[in-house]
Formats: sequence, C-alpha cells, structure tokens
Amino acid sequence: MSGGDADDPVTADLRIAVTGAGGRMGREVISAAADREDVAVAVAVNRTPTDPVAGVAVEDADRLDELLAAAEPDALVDFTGPASAVAYAEACADAGVPMVTGTTGFADAQLDSLRAASESVPVLKASNFARGVAALRRAVREAAAALPGYDVELTETHHNAKRDAPSGTAKSILDDVESVRDDLDRRVHGREGDAPRESGEIGVHARRAGDVTGEHEVLLAGNRESIELTHRAGDRGVFAEGALDAADWLAGRDPGWYEFGDVLDAGSDN
Repeated sequence: MSGGDADDPVTADLRIAVTGAGGRMGREVISAAADREDVAVAVAVNRTPTDPVAGVAVEDADRLDELLAAAEPDALVDFTGPASAVAYAEACADAGVPMVTGTTGFADAQLDSLRAASESVPVLKASNFARGVAALRRAVREAAAALPGYDVELTETHHNAKRDAPSGTAKSILDDVESVRDDLDRRVHGREGDAPRESGEIGVHARRAGDVTGEHEVLLAGNRESIELTHRAGDRGVFAEGALDAADWLAGRDPGWYEFGDVLDAGSDN
C-alpha cells in the first residue's frame, strides 16, 4: 500500500492523513495502515525532512493545509506535541477533516483550542488507544468505588524519551479514581524525607527508563489486604491499531468532542 501524493489519490475504504510521520507513533500508524487492506495513507507530514515511511512519501508539515484540501482524507491521525496538535486541529477545522489525536500534555488553553475545533469537525482525543487500558480504567473505577477508605497509589513507567509526566493515561486514571472517591482529592507526586501518608492523598509515581512502551499500575490497599491492577503494552503497535479504529469510527460523524470509550461502546462500524 502506498500513498502520500495528493496528485495521485489513494483509493481505500478509509483514507487518512498522518502528522508527525517521522516520529515513533507516526511511523507506527503508517505501518499499521500498510497492513490493512481497507486503509490507505493519503497524506503524511512531518516538521523536519523525513524519508518515506512504509512506502509513503512524507511532506513538509507547513503544507498541511493545501495537502488536506487536495487529498480530502476521511480523517487525520495525530501523535505529536501539544502546540503542533492545536495547529493541526485548526487545519482540520478549516478543511473539514475529522481529527483523532493521541497527543498528551495539553495546557488548559490548548484543550480549549481543540474543543473550539470540535465545533467545526469531529475531534476524538484519547490519552491511550489500547483496548486493555480502557478495560483497566473501568476496572479501576469499579474497584475504587467498591473499596471506600482504601489507599490508592498509581505508578506509571515509560521510555526515557517521554516528555510529559505523569503520562496522559495516568492522569485519566487519576480522574477516574477521583470521580468515584470524594475522599481522595490531592495528588502527591513522589515522596521524600518525613512524608507519612495523609488523608485525601493519591500517590503518583512516574518512572522513565530504557525503551519501556508503557506500564500503568494501580494499587489499592486497606483492611489488611491489597489489590493491584496493571496494564503493560508490549509495543506501540497496539496504540496505532486503536487510533486507526478510532479514525474509521470517527469518519463521517457530526462535529463534536469524542473519546475512545465511544468507539469501544459503539463498535467500529460507522
């Protein structure tokens, strides 16, 4: 499967644009698309010069507006950085292209910009596209609600090049816990010195080492027992596959703000 030239449109059930094509996740998305007979990459862009990825030509990201207008992809998939993702969302809004983003680390004002784009096109934002993480989050909500008064600690581990800490997925899990536990309202990031646990705390620990794809562990302890709920991603391909599922589901939908849970609840059929 090839693509990436707006003058030679690619025919497929789902035609996508990929930003950050030279990055870890951009490459994974393009490779995952190449493995699917019904998906093609119509546009791929990167902010620095990049050789073709899985046979797809990578264009200058500054040309995204014109490339989207020429190729008219069904959806754009983004795993870049907060500032870039906001710019790409604005380009999608102008071109009428749905956007799927797995970028994390947004400031409040940047999230506001994404939501503004969702008034013109469908925007699906997720901190994690692994189906197992969605199941983990649901399990954590159930466990935290069923165990009032139990202490909660969250530990996440990622590769040594990850910039934001804690991870976006960790923040989503913390939001889940706080949504069902009114007694937990203060996040403590690591501990040092004389630091006994105080009421209302959720301990948060971020580790960065090697090439770990992603691990999230939630510990609930109390009443002389403990429960650990853990998800480990074997490689980034699981996130790319989930993002493609999301793009397939999002294409053609009404403008609005969507989450990966919407995809899992409704299935991938449009």
